[in-house]
Amino acid sequence: KAQAEAELADLYPPDPDGATPIAYLWARTVRCESPHCGAEIPLLRSLWLCRKPKRKWALRPDIIREAGAPPRVEFAIFAPTADREVAGGTVTRARATCLGCRTVLPPERVRAQLAAQRGGADAVFDEQGNRAGGARMTVVVTLKPGATGRHYRLPTDADYAAVRRAQQRVAQLLADWERSGRQGLCPVPDEPTPVGGGSGAGRAFSVQRYGMMQWGDLFTARQKAALVSIAKEITDVQQTGRNQHIANIMSTILDKIADFNCSLSSWRASEDVSHVFARQALPIVWDFVETNPSAAAYVGFERSLNHVSAVVSHTAAATRLSAVVQQSDAMRHPLPDQAADIWFTDPPYYDAVPYADLSDFFLVWLKRALPDLRLSPDSSDSSNPLSPKIREIVQDETKYHEGLPKDRAWFEEQMASAFAEGRRILNEDGIGSVVFAHKTTEGWEALLSGVIRGGWTITGSWPIATEMTSRLRARESAALATSIHLVCRPRPADAPVGDWSQVLGELPGRVGDWMERLQSEGIRGADLVFACIGPALEIFSRYSVVETPAGDAVKLPEYLERVWEVVAHVALKQVLGVAEVGGYDTIVGALEEDARLTALFLWTLQNTDDSDAVASNDEALSPADTPEGITGPRRRENGYTMPFDVARRFAQPLGIHLDEQESRNIIDIDKGAVRLTTIFERRERLLRDDESDLLPVEVELELTATSAPQLALFAPEQPLTPGRSRREFARLAIEPEPSRSSSGQGALTTLDRVHMAMLYQASGRSQALRSLLQLERESGPNFLRLANALSALYPGGSPEKRLLDAMLLAAPR
Repeated sequence: KAQAEAELADLYPPDPDGATPIAYLWARTVRCESPHCGAEIPLLRSLWLCRKPKRKWALRPDIIREAGAPPRVEFAIFAPTADREVAGGTVTRARATCLGCRTVLPPERVRAQLAAQRGGADAVFDEQGNRAGGARMTVVVTLKPGATGRHYRLPTDADYAAVRRAQQRVAQLLADWERSGRQGLCPVPDEPTPVGGGSGAGRAFSVQRYGMMQWGDLFTARQKAALVSIAKEITDVQQTGRNQHIANIMSTILDKIADFNCSLSSWRASEDVSHVFARQALPIVWDFVETNPSAAAYVGFERSLNHVSAVVSHTAAATRLSAVVQQSDAMRHPLPDQAADIWFTDPPYYDAVPYADLSDFFLVWLKRALPDLRLSPDSSDSSNPLSPKIREIVQDETKYHEGLPKDRAWFEEQMASAFAEGRRILNEDGIGSVVFAHKTTEGWEALLSGVIRGGWTITGSWPIATEMTSRLRARESAALATSIHLVCRPRPADAPVGDWSQVLGELPGRVGDWMERLQSEGIRGADLVFACIGPALEIFSRYSVVETPAGDAVKLPEYLERVWEVVAHVALKQVLGVAEVGGYDTIVGALEEDARLTALFLWTLQNTDDSDAVASNDEALSPADTPEGITGPRRRENGYTMPFDVARRFAQPLGIHLDEQESRNIIDIDKGAVRLTTIFERRERLLRDDESDLLPVEVELELTATSAPQLALFAPEQPLTPGRSRREFARLAIEPEPSRSSSGQGALTTLDRVHMAMLYQASGRSQALRSLLQLERESGPNFLRLANALSALYPGGSPEKRLLDAMLLAAPR
């Protein structure tokens, strides 16, 4: 560490006042292509630097206009007193907005300009050493002696001079390597980055679209110089004959530094640094952070050393029993038949995580720190200088295995073979466990099909909290709060043939009992849905085949449709509190389609961990260049979302027509996702033109977010429509009017009337609300049953729940 710091001292110089720079914030830049502008556009997701409750700092842009020159953007650092004082970012979904003329540069031009800069992570200097383009340093974060907290200052010429020295040092390293006849590896990783933008695993990568064709392009010159220097020190440890294990462990320190010190590392307004792999992908990061690896503030040499040392210590303490660890092919296991008591796997899922491609980020630096590192050869591709990928069970149509494209069918066949191999090595009384944490129904079908085809009987499924709640995916979408662990047993070779009617007869009781048990243990929402699949599958998978009375074999997808139907019915019975008289049809017919859909939608939203945090804008990566991956319902400013596939699975068996509900403005279907619309979006449909005196939506939202809901009951009321009694006015919510009938709306449903009451509550129309509630009380129990159910289903603190609770307080007893 001391040797590396001495070598890098001139690249991270201290400030004249003794402050230590710990992080440098950068923005990639493009040029405005408007013929009358030509200003440089710094690509910034957000202008916030720190957004802590009692500590707020941000950038304020100032446009300098001089005759004969393009507009120039200068920044000032200030402490905003209100969020509205901070301007928005300059780039959204790969569209860049010029601060000088407000022209929007389309994504294809942004990508083209950055591709010409090989990603644009480095500043460009003219012959005089002045910055002339490329990446722009926006802020330097420092620690001052004797002072608390981070401090922010604008970059100086000295900061850019250090960057230029780093560029010259890297250029010298490459020149020396060229003069040596390219002996050994290039000091800067020159292996190709993964191909992005295509189908299969390529969807996880976008770096090549921006000109980052080699792994070295992902790093600034100063980051390259620092990593090369540390790698050299590790190599010296190895070559001087010192402990090889120390060199191996130090190489992991190098990789951890690279993960937090790359042009794909981002700055958070919580004054923290997000590493490259906040998600399993390599997306573009418009404005990135470069940390000082010598400083202890962030993940540099010292903190990486502490992390790795802790792992070594814990591992040493845990391995009191002897064990043999061996790497092998999942379909070519070295163990003989029935040799194991436990078979445990956390398998891949189609193209969700291209493991081998992602591992190359670390491998390129390991190769340079450990020149004698022996890689497993890729016999199918001798030209591949990186990790083996051909036999890897990951869907990627750009690659071929034994002449076959690695497509969806290939993936499913290989997974079945791997499960069969696991079945082969397990004792007849052994236990298998398969971990799964994906919430798409098609993913489950493929996994379960492979397990059953592999000779297993699924006996249970348990949700276990293994997923990090701080991971980006968990913050941005309602990914499973737990991992579902399927418990499997070897299916006997002489397993009988199952009767379809008998299997279906067992299913409701098994699902209902398991759902009740899991709910008593705090399991909710999607975790509960998928944890019920295991027990349901035991009924099906204990047989060699399940046949109909006609002798036709029942396929797994058909059975899973029945499982979803039962889960939906049981859930609806629970959330709506409908007595089961006459079977499930009574439950389905108790309320209209829109109420059933809304209730199930919100029921699936519930999280096992009871959290509903949403990522702040400053922590989110670019949505244009990362797979959105909406895997469950999640609250947005304009409603909740859920995958179309999940909504369809619930809707079909309950007689819910999604297209009709979209036409009624209950949901909105777009890009494979279903969004539950807000009540304010439905205002025009539910209220008459003569009721247009309701407060604007912005005021309604502010009212529900900041006011005690009970106070709205006593708000000043607008007069009723002239010539109508309160009862007549309230009955309009139930009886069809010519205007509604002519537009195809007909009578309002129970959910419509609940939404109407919520709108009255939001706008302070207490007289109209009381009249409506009185009429509903006289009409039957469905209105209050649905309102109470929805109040229990909406997340605590949400505007909808506050409105419902306040509305129910006004309901006649």
